[in-house]
Amino acid sequence: MEVMNLNEYDHNGVVFGRPDQVEIDVIVKNGVVILCELKSSMSKSDMYVFDRKATFYENFHQRSVTRKIVICPMVDHRALPVADNLGIEIYSYSDQVKEL
Repeated sequence: MEVMNLNEYDHNGVVFGRPDQVEIDVIVKNGVVILCELKSSMSKSDMYVFDRKATFYENFHQRSVTRKIVICPMVDHRALPVADNLGIEIYSYSDQVKEL
């Protein structure tokens, strides 16, 4: 398993709508690419940003993201259907994450 914290520059403004630095936590295990977002709270807009980070990663590295995981104890109830629609898994604590 390889765990990386990537800090890359988004020249095209894919993530934030303007060029800016993007931080992405990536886990690679047996060729499976997992993006992980660890935050104390997540809003609806945070879910969209995380999904755009996944798109940015896929385009920048030419690799498909297999899983998108959010680990967060406080997720706004309005963010839940957004996460479901975008295929983002939500866990309150890291020990709840299904096998990587």
